[in-house]
Order: sequence, then structure tokens, then C-alpha cells
Amino acid sequence: MSLPGPLQFGSLTVDTPVVLAPMAGVTNAAFRRLCAEQGAGLYVCEMITSRGLVEGDQHTKDMLVFDEAETVRSVQLYGTDPVYVGKATEILCADYGVAHVDLNFGCPVPKVTRKGGGGALPYKRGLLGEILEHAVRAAEPYGVPVTMKTRKGIDDDHLTYMDAGRIAQESGAAAIALHGRTVAQAYSGTADWDAIAELKASVDIPVLGNGDIWEAADAIRMVEETGVDGVVIGRGCLGRPWLFRDLAAAFAGDTVNVLPNLGEVTDIMRRHAELLCEHMGEERGCKEIRKHIAWYLKGFGAGGELRRTLGLVNSLADLDEMLDKLDRNEPFPTSQLGAPRGRQGAPRDKVVLPEGWLDDADGRGCGFAENVSETSGG
Repeated sequence: MSLPGPLQFGSLTVDTPVVLAPMAGVTNAAFRRLCAEQGAGLYVCEMITSRGLVEGDQHTKDMLVFDEAETVRSVQLYGTDPVYVGKATEILCADYGVAHVDLNFGCPVPKVTRKGGGGALPYKRGLLGEILEHAVRAAEPYGVPVTMKTRKGIDDDHLTYMDAGRIAQESGAAAIALHGRTVAQAYSGTADWDAIAELKASVDIPVLGNGDIWEAADAIRMVEETGVDGVVIGRGCLGRPWLFRDLAAAFAGDTVNVLPNLGEVTDIMRRHAELLCEHMGEERGCKEIRKHIAWYLKGFGAGGELRRTLGLVNSLADLDEMLDKLDRNEPFPTSQLGAPRGRQGAPRDKVVLPEGWLDDADGRGCGFAENVSETSGG
């Protein structure tokens, strides 16, 4: 099978068919810039709530920050009310110059699903269609494509992805991304690529695959096994933004075999911290880099005391002093290749849902609050 060419979302062309998944507290403007410096693709802002944007919530507006080099602005929107989602989509297009809006129907976080949002919402087929139609209609005058991301379903007994694909296509969505896990699985177990292939075979709009892409070779294998038009990268790039360099090369038909040594990783880590400080100020930026340091150093032999000190860094000068203590010649730990990164956890015995949510798959079930923060992109 030949490799897919550029992604086409309506009028938007993404030269390399790779999308950075929104991740709360991770995919801010600094991280998106860092990833974009490594390779081509589409880099999505942290998920925001439609109600928060419409009502002018300051925290929501603070998340809508874009780097000066960010020529294509992409935002993921969460919502359970069609009217609010439509209004929020219009605000993003008219006031923020957004070129792509993605709707989140995949988040597995309990405080989201208990309100009927995220990965729980596609069970309500009528509501899903209404939300998509409102968003597509609001974005149409601006020529902005609307896509959606979802999961297989709530659990193995309540699968929704095939209906979701049909509804997305009928509603005018430009593409659909599928994470090959259920809400009950969260991030545990193995992603079901067969489900991704089944969805791809059932719709005419582009399908993107998500789940268990840890190396560029995994992305190519997913394309070969499922026929997807592109891939969505989430946890695989944590502490490894150069994965986008490898992906760009792989989709161009080349192979990147040079793994960064600790010195090269250190330079990328320092660049990340610098960008965070540029966007947030030095104090907050240094606090933000702390969680990333553990991901960057995973598998390397840096001592426990140095790791602990790095985890408390509060200035760029201190960071530079501590990074100088690392062995720049230490090779990349090959034990980490293909290994899961970020959260994994255990599957859930029961997904938290609104009372009576499963009684009627065709109902609307909306009216739940959307005051949700610090959630993943699914």
C-alpha cells in the first residue's frame, strides 16, 4: 500500500498527514511550536469548553494563545449543547482566526462522562448529529473545516464508532479520528486497529487513526493495516517531540535511524523551557517544564538526586546549571523504543454516566453543565 499524501480537510491542506492530539497541560503554544520545529503536521491547541468561550471565561480565553510562528491555528472544542458549540465555533473563526475546529467526543475522564460529554456523547446519536451540524454551519461562512475525534464506544457492549462515522459524514464533518479504545479502557490495554480499519472502510471522509503509535514505524504500520488517511499522535510524543521529525521523514518515504543522545535531548529540553518562559514568564514557565523533565529523561541514567533537583527548577539559570551535570554523550536508551509513555492505568469496571443515559440511544440528553477543565483530548 502506498503512503497517504497530504491531508485535505475542506480547504485546509496538511502536507504531512500527522496531527498532534490535544493534551491538557501539555499542548500549549510552547509545546506546539517545539513540535512544529521538528516536523510538518497539524498541531492542535488544548481542549477548551464551548460554554466557557461563549460566556467569556478568562481561563478559557487564556488557553487560546498562539505562537507567532503558528500560521495554522487549530483548536479542539468540547461541548454538550449544540447552540453553545455553534456559537463557540463562530467565535473561534471570527475572533481568533482559527483555521480548523475539532470536536471532542472521546475524552474518558469521569467528570466529563458523568455530564454526558466526551466519549459518552456519541451514544446519543441525535445529539451528536445536532452538535456537528451546528458547528459545521457556524464554520461554513469562514471556510473553516470541522472534524471530530471519538472512541470505539462507552464499553464493549455499547460501541458507537460506526454510527459516529456515518453521522459525521452526513453532518458535513471534514474528517473523523478514532482512538481504538473504549471509554472503559481509558488508556489501558491495546488499541483496536481493526476497528479503525472497519471505520475507514465504511465512510468516504478522511479517517485518522489514534492509539499505540510510539514510533514512526508504528504510524506506517497503522496505515498499512487500516488504510487510514493519517494519524493522531498523543502520548507517544511526551518527552519526545522529535517523533514528528521521524514521522515527517517516514511519510516522505525516508527512514530516520539516528536516535538523539542525552546531549541532543538536553538541547531540546532547554528549548522547550525557553519557549515556555517566553509565553508564560520565567517563573511559571519553569514550573511547567518540571513535569516534562521526567518524560525527557525516561530511561536515561541520570541520578535520583539530580532528577529531584531538576524537578524543582525555578529559573533558566538553575536549569542550565543542572543540565550541565548530565552526560551529554550518553546514548538514547533503546529499551524505551516502542514503550508506552504517559498515563496507562487500569480499565474501569463501570463508566460514570448521567442517570438513565443508556436508556435511549436516539435521545438528546443535553442540558448538562460544561464547566470542565484539565481534561484530555481523548
